[in-house]
Amino acid sequence: MIQVDGAIARVSGEMTISAASQLLVSGTEAIDAAVTSFDLSGVTDVDSAGLAVMFAWLRTAKTHNIELTFSGMPKSLGSLAIVYDVADLLPQR
Repeated sequence: MIQVDGAIARVSGEMTISAASQLLVSGTEAIDAAVTSFDLSGVTDVDSAGLAVMFAWLRTAKTHNIELTFSGMPKSLGSLAIVYDVADLLPQR
């Protein structure tokens, strides 16, 4: 689930294959509404689909000339990004 609070979108629950489609749509809508940061501190479970959604959000933001950042990244998500060697590609604040 994504809740927009100004320029911040707060993500809660799972970022897994079962939630990826809805997260992609909701996150894209948030970016279209000028969100510049995703707070991931409420994420409870993540898999590689969650990473794929994050990269899709980054691509969408780029088309809007928005420098998107992520905060509150759960340890499990950071570990997954390291395993896939993409941690440096995820802008964090």
